[in-house]
Amino acid sequence: MKRSVFLSLALLLAACGDGARDALQGYGEADYIYLASQETGVIREVLVREGEHVAAGARVFTLEPERLQYNAATAGAQSDAAAAAVRTAQADAVLAERNYARGLELFERGFYPRARLDADRAARDAANARLAQARREAGAASAATGLAQERLADTSGAAPVAGVIDQIYHRPGEVVPAGQPIAALLAPSNMKVRFFAPQDMLPQLPVGARVSVSCDGCEQPIPATVSFVAAEPQFTPPVIYSLDQREKLVFLVEARLDAPSRIRPGMPVDIRIAE
Repeated sequence: MKRSVFLSLALLLAACGDGARDALQGYGEADYIYLASQETGVIREVLVREGEHVAAGARVFTLEPERLQYNAATAGAQSDAAAAAVRTAQADAVLAERNYARGLELFERGFYPRARLDADRAARDAANARLAQARREAGAASAATGLAQERLADTSGAAPVAGVIDQIYHRPGEVVPAGQPIAALLAPSNMKVRFFAPQDMLPQLPVGARVSVSCDGCEQPIPATVSFVAAEPQFTPPVIYSLDQREKLVFLVEARLDAPSRIRPGMPVDIRIAE
């Protein structure tokens, strides 16, 4: 891609020297979506091929799930045990509350010693504390189970949007770290063009300005909108600029295409400011 940048820059400077300023040379560029797993694992399947069109939600790859299945099973068993502990603690708390209520009634009638009532109150409070602790542990176990299931689901990667598989970086049997791209997806809406504009044209190319993009094989110009203008020039002469040197200052500009087109990354294009 650097070669394309230098070629475009050279063409632009040559055009500036000849006074041809109606069209600016540029090239197609894309913001790829890199598909990866959040888990480290061994690739089981790559279900797409380079150049293949995929729909949103289509599966792209799967990892071997066995290790994470063990984790999910362990977390599920722990969650079940925690739920059982909650039921036991709840039953103990209900019994302790009833014993205290019965002791309080007898105490108020003068048939129950205060020491016994105090012991019943302490038993009730301890049972309620055990129940609260059991519920917290059950909540943590449930969260761990949910996380284990999410990690297991992450062994299958899907395309977030429709597009074309531009490149596949890893194949079945390879170990990939978490976050390592397995495939690159190019969505039509992520195509753009990059070109270089002389500094005296920048007032005509603010962000939001409309431009027209032409290419070899394009039936008609494609409308686009300027989405980025570099703050610094790509070519920097000495600090003290002569008039001729200032004309050589060019700034990188990006424009987003209004609709899908035949323009592909690296393809040379001509850009004109829309009337």
